[in-house]
Amino acid sequence: MPLQMFNQEFHGKVRRLAGRLGRGFCVAAALSLPLHLTVPMASAQEQSPQKRPSIIRDTEIEALLRDYTRPILKTAGLAQQNVEVVLISERSFNAFVADGKRIFVNTGALIDSTTPNQIIGVLAHETGHIAGGHLARMREQLAGAQTMAIVAMMLAAGGIAAGAASGMNGRDVGNVGAAAMSAPQEAIRRSLLSYQRGEEQAADRSAVKYLDATGQSSKGMLETFERFQSDQLFISQRIDPYLLSHPMARERVAALEQLAKASPYYNVKDPPALQARHDMMRAKLIAFMERPDTVARRYPASDGSMAAQYARAISAYRFGNVQNAVAQIDALIAKEPNNPYFYELKGQALLESGRAAEAVPPLRKAVAMTGGAPLIRSMLGQALVQSGSPSTNQEALRELIQATQRDPNSPSAWRSLAMAYGRAGDTANADLAAAQGYFASGEFKTGRELAARARQSFPQGSPGWLKADDLVSFKPPQNAAANRGQ
Repeated sequence: MPLQMFNQEFHGKVRRLAGRLGRGFCVAAALSLPLHLTVPMASAQEQSPQKRPSIIRDTEIEALLRDYTRPILKTAGLAQQNVEVVLISERSFNAFVADGKRIFVNTGALIDSTTPNQIIGVLAHETGHIAGGHLARMREQLAGAQTMAIVAMMLAAGGIAAGAASGMNGRDVGNVGAAAMSAPQEAIRRSLLSYQRGEEQAADRSAVKYLDATGQSSKGMLETFERFQSDQLFISQRIDPYLLSHPMARERVAALEQLAKASPYYNVKDPPALQARHDMMRAKLIAFMERPDTVARRYPASDGSMAAQYARAISAYRFGNVQNAVAQIDALIAKEPNNPYFYELKGQALLESGRAAEAVPPLRKAVAMTGGAPLIRSMLGQALVQSGSPSTNQEALRELIQATQRDPNSPSAWRSLAMAYGRAGDTANADLAAAQGYFASGEFKTGRELAARARQSFPQGSPGWLKADDLVSFKPPQNAAANRGQ
């Protein structure tokens, strides 16, 4: 589904699973741009003014990032480690690793990277940290932590850099960072700041080696660090460089430039098809995350590129007339009839406008063309549930069960499955699916409560009872629990 976003916390209590589709922010931890879940919504006044970290799920973007990382991970000897790239809804240009399983990348890094090579270089650098064992002290702390708990801690650590940029002195910056990650996060703080400058430079060298081995240029990586050097100039006189976890950019750029320009692949360009996919990804992010006037400025009507048409169609869907948006999407489909994400977008637009039955055919086509991508399959299941007939509800159950089996980390898929079970009168499985949705979003307390209710409804020892019992007995990682007040 286009840009499904999972927020770190719930905004209030979710007292029922069924609700009306609409636009805006969702009460639950899972929300989408535009809204995908059928749960009660919170008004803008109900949103906390404090910024909450969130992650974004999107089939098209995730597929592209997998293509970016696959050759790098293989060269680094990590092909069997199932490393995934997690996209964070943050406008700043940043990426980091927290364990040996996940590379976190801000949406700002994808939007600001004008070529695939620039973001591939960033991913290669983070892979260097994983392959180099630079996270040994952190792995034990974060091994079982939910993704959103890690995001929360990492963004708290980012407060140190933000404080420096705002003009705080070194002591104040340190105090802000310590306050943001107080016990038991103190251990995390020490791990985060334990990156040695030598390890950062080692990761740079590893990245160049990986790029050389895959016949790719290090130029994009150099361009990225030159961006950091420019951004860092205004704070370099305010903070002791030895208080930073990373080397100062001017030193890093000089070392990297020497390595990059020595590579025989320095001037290699990205393949045109890959550049086109990158442009589409940026257009999609901008269209879903920016205001319509911003989208119009970046992609004016005079721009006839596919990326511009994509951005305008998404913006029209989000803010304009649905019929006009569908017409623009149909024009995209006519030009690229084998692009599954255009059918996905059409289905999403129809579903969100209350035309669930009309959304089913394009979503079925998108599911078939992507080999059953679970996020799209989840949206198809939701459309079938919303269609309202018993026959479509049975199909919805089949689709959503398959979606959750392939991707058990999607809260929205579990909640749609809970609705489908509820429509079928199967309250035990509805409660169990809802519990798994809360667990997927890191809301363990509510998940355990629903699992306990489900356990009472299943025959003792049955598969459903055993699964519910596992959830009730689950003890969340200390770090994750600390971020949930449990």
